[in-house]
Amino acid sequence: MDIFEAVLLILVIIVVVFLSVKVTRQYERAVIFRLGKLVGQRGPGIFPVFFPTDRIVRVDLRVRQLDVPKQTIITKDNISVDVDAIIYYHVTDACQAIVEVEDYEAATALIAQTTLRDILGQNELDTILSDRDSLNREIHTEIENVTSPWGIKVDIVTIRDVSVPENMLRAIARQAEAEREKRARIILAEGEYQASERMCEAAGLYDKTPSAMKLREFQTLTEIAKERNLIVVTSGVGNADSIATTVGCTKAMER
Repeated sequence: MDIFEAVLLILVIIVVVFLSVKVTRQYERAVIFRLGKLVGQRGPGIFPVFFPTDRIVRVDLRVRQLDVPKQTIITKDNISVDVDAIIYYHVTDACQAIVEVEDYEAATALIAQTTLRDILGQNELDTILSDRDSLNREIHTEIENVTSPWGIKVDIVTIRDVSVPENMLRAIARQAEAEREKRARIILAEGEYQASERMCEAAGLYDKTPSAMKLREFQTLTEIAKERNLIVVTSGVGNADSIATTVGCTKAMER
């Protein structure tokens, strides 16, 4: 063997060794296929492969965000709204993510859009606007039931925005105003009812104790007398019973 052949052999060995050693980062896993058959996953760090029979596919295990584009949804009460959402997910099993589904990213995006439309379409507009937490949990559960066999775990599902047509916004505003007016009238009526009950109780007490009625009359006259531009004229200067017949004649005093 001459020198040229020796050098060539050394170079071949170096190339084979170089191609037989792979390195993956901390957040990566390498799925190994040997002659088309799944061997397993390796990493992180350095690991050997059998060149040229082995092929590897790198899978990122970090959490990914999926921006679900706006979906036009017809709610249960036949109102058209545009809804978009954000989904955070990550790969838990690199082998399943590569073997079980052709493109796990696209598949997750499509199932997220479909689930978002299906679940929100089963609810009324008021529920979508006021009960997002329970809807987020329901969407999260449905998506994860589909993606779990693919080695995908859904971490967070959040409905980001609900766009309501302009005419519906005006209708909602009128409904809210009517609801506030209703509550105000109920509170006012309740106050009148309670006040009437107290007045009936007070009338019964005054009827049982006439002297209390006279004391209340004197107190009222005292309060009226605080206004210095008023004159209060009462009838009777005798005993307490005669004073009880108050005329109640008042007029403005000219300055």
